Amino acid sequence: MNKDKNNVRGEAAGDVLLMKGNEAIAHAAIRCGADGYFGYPITPQSEVIETLAELKPWETTGMVVLQAESEVASINMIYGGAGAGKRVLTSSSSPGVALMQEGIAYMAGAELPGVFVNVQRGGPGLGTIQPSQSDYFQSTRGGGNGDYYVIVLAPNSVQEMADFVDLAFELAFKYRNPAMILSDGVIGQMMEKVVLPPQKPRRTEEEIRRECPWATIGRTPDRDPNIITSLELKPEVMEQKNLHLQEKYRQIREQEVRYETQQTDDADYLIVAFGSAARIAEKAMEIAREEGLKVGLFRPITLWPFPEKEIAEISKNKKGVLVVEINAGQMVEDVRLAVNGAVPVAHFGRLGGIVPDPEEIVKAVREKLMEKE
Repeated sequence: MNKDKNNVRGEAAGDVLLMKGNEAIAHAAIRCGADGYFGYPITPQSEVIETLAELKPWETTGMVVLQAESEVASINMIYGGAGAGKRVLTSSSSPGVALMQEGIAYMAGAELPGVFVNVQRGGPGLGTIQPSQSDYFQSTRGGGNGDYYVIVLAPNSVQEMADFVDLAFELAFKYRNPAMILSDGVIGQMMEKVVLPPQKPRRTEEEIRRECPWATIGRTPDRDPNIITSLELKPEVMEQKNLHLQEKYRQIREQEVRYETQQTDDADYLIVAFGSAARIAEKAMEIAREEGLKVGLFRPITLWPFPEKEIAEISKNKKGVLVVEINAGQMVEDVRLAVNGAVPVAHFGRLGGIVPDPEEIVKAVREKLMEKE
């Protein structure tokens, strides 16, 4: 029997392990002190709930793991758990996340923290079980109703799948806002070495009351219970609530932009890509430089807030920008807005679950940027 109740498999923090991205999500959720996971299986992310079922954290840390009857049920369970100040998360893939959009909008309106993992597959509709990045708009534009945003983190490795769970919870609670880890079938299914975070203890009820005075369990005998809702019937009150949300989003834009650059200082051409596409683009950059093309890479890590100012600054002295995505062209719109016509911006993408190869990207740099100079 494992004698350390906070360490499900006896793995020490700092151990180098080999696992899938989906499995890393499950391990990290336990280790970051999550109170509950509520989800529903769908390819290509089913290993998240399968791994949690295998690890049985309810016997070790007390974490609740429940397979809901549908994605709609799971998002409403997340709403309830978050309303009680609990660290709760769910995971799904593109069609499943589409079903959750109403609940995510409710949580944004009620200012509730929760974490959502989307391991993207091709669409529209049921589409394919193969990888895609075609949920960019769904995630960064707010797929539900109303004026709201979700904080979106885009991992490009199994290590970041693990790291971003705790970061997503940190940002969600800091701003009382839903946070999403926007992965894809490549990162979810691939196996890499990963170092898991140290085990955090789950918070006590008293700690939750102190840290989350707004939560349903935050009431005290001397005051009325907290009401968690996104409903407001008085338009003047609802306008003030919306203005408050917009001010919060402005603060997030100012403080939480994250990105990574490679060899951009001397680059003539800039590739912008996120997630698994950025991994492929990194190899394309290496091939291009071997062929004498000075190509750099800009990887947005937060898709919302989008690093628009940083892209605008880095692209100033470039001859052109190529946006690489595994979709028909979504993030490219944000890049064009950021660049604002200062340099040419082209797009290269593959559809239907087909993942581009590095040589295709180098060819696109030549054909879409160099030949149009």
